[in-house]
Amino acid sequence: MTKRIISTIGLWTIVLLCVRFLGATGGIWLVALISVLTLREFYGMVERMGLDPFDRFGMVMGAAITLAPCYLSAWVHPDELLALAVIVFSIRILGEREPHNRVETLAWSLFGVVYVPFMLQFLVRILLITAPHAQTGLVLAIWLIAVSKFCDVGALLTGLAFGRHKMTPNISPKKTWEGAAGGLLVSAGIGAAIAWFCRSYLPATFTPAIGALMALPLAALAVVSDLVESIIKRRANTKDAGQTIPGIGGVFDLSDSLILTAPVGYVFFHLL
Repeated sequence: MTKRIISTIGLWTIVLLCVRFLGATGGIWLVALISVLTLREFYGMVERMGLDPFDRFGMVMGAAITLAPCYLSAWVHPDELLALAVIVFSIRILGEREPHNRVETLAWSLFGVVYVPFMLQFLVRILLITAPHAQTGLVLAIWLIAVSKFCDVGALLTGLAFGRHKMTPNISPKKTWEGAAGGLLVSAGIGAAIAWFCRSYLPATFTPAIGALMALPLAALAVVSDLVESIIKRRANTKDAGQTIPGIGGVFDLSDSLILTAPVGYVFFHLL
């Protein structure tokens, strides 16, 4: 627990320093780095399943897809890059893998690109929002990350204190319904607090009440996203996606909750 707390404080310090001195551009490159490292760990788990994904090309396409909304939007869109990945993977699978696992290799290679960089590029789109303030996108991205990640913290602490009823014993035995409820409440409080303290950077419609209400479905998705990663890790027979971050695990263990919340958060923000 001590290592987890220290790592959490250190990671938030890195994020805040990055956006403080580099602004939205620093945030975009940080998202791209996390996207590629997450995909690398994802493919590593696929290899532990006994398969041989197209990891190098997948990571190159992952970086391009993540950065496309910022740097490539005049020429190509992320969905077009995703289509290119499908074409290249499909051609390569004909002669570069053993016949008995071609279908699984193709499926996991494509799923990795869709599930990680394609979903996380919506966080880059959020960072590019510049109305009503030049820093609005940056604040919205921090709001989304805080709501998603503090759900995990709230669920952990609440589950340790009050957890009695297992939520998904066959997927993640330590998760409880009481912990999940506590995580949602913590996320709602964080969502309302940031909406209040950063109100000068946000649209007038983004009130603390709206911030709390929007945080609830996003926190629920963060829980689902964490469970999906647990399913993948169980299939790969591994406890953590990696050992990069003491007390937390790999980068995938850090970014998992953002994968499903990023596109939904992007839609919510545009509805405002």
